Amino acid sequence: MLAAISSNLKISDLFRGDLQLTSPPNIYFELKQTIENPDKSITDIGFIIEQDLALSIRTLKIVNSAFFGLPGQIASIKYAITIIGVQKLQNLVLATVVIDKFSSMPGGLLSMQDFWARSLRCALISKELCIYHNNKNDLDSMFICGLLHDIGQLVFYRRIPELARQIGLLIELNDVDEIEAENNILGFNHYQTGAELARLWRLPEIIIETIAQHDNPDYTGVFADAASIIRTANYLCKIDAKHPFPNIVYNNIPANDLSNIIDKVRNQFEAIFKLFYSTH
Repeated sequence: MLAAISSNLKISDLFRGDLQLTSPPNIYFELKQTIENPDKSITDIGFIIEQDLALSIRTLKIVNSAFFGLPGQIASIKYAITIIGVQKLQNLVLATVVIDKFSSMPGGLLSMQDFWARSLRCALISKELCIYHNNKNDLDSMFICGLLHDIGQLVFYRRIPELARQIGLLIELNDVDEIEAENNILGFNHYQTGAELARLWRLPEIIIETIAQHDNPDYTGVFADAASIIRTANYLCKIDAKHPFPNIVYNNIPANDLSNIIDKVRNQFEAIFKLFYSTH
């Protein structure tokens, strides 16, 4: 058991005085309010995105990519909404603006390209696992839950970079579990921190809970199935997909099915990563 070396911080300290961090993605909420307003139309929803030319272009590129696998080219945001639906579009916009919000990290402490690559793989696997389990109720949310599950790490590197570096060294040099290292040094972990950020941004409860309960496999709440899927996806995205899976069943999924899921995700990832993560 490791001895704690720092315990004075609280999660709330990390969000104090950083309006850029704590301010929610405005366009996401503008979309949400418009979608929930019965007096608004698809035209009104599309107009919000079209006001941001860069976002509009990237959204259409993603809609026309292997991510959605649509048979024909979609030429307008309005048509995209009619084809993929408002919920998918809203989650797509949220994913895009959050990645933009955290597209760089001062001082080169963390490779944002590597971080978002891992997160996107987790998101894609989460979506495929949801399809595999025929869990249609959560399908639209699984991608964004998987994408944001580690966002608390970015808060650490942004707000407490030296402590984040200590955590990384502790994990690397002592082969310590990530959550144990964070709890040891900070008294809390990046899942608790990420969930608090999601609350500050007023994101849907399923996103908040799948982050908050990520390291709690005994969780039995309303989003237990969704949290289990994200946990499994996080494990699978760390496996070297170039090597065959051992002949075992993981989380009630046979090895051959796991391998097929990873192969499918690998193809999707190669086709869309540069669309989601733009180095400008």
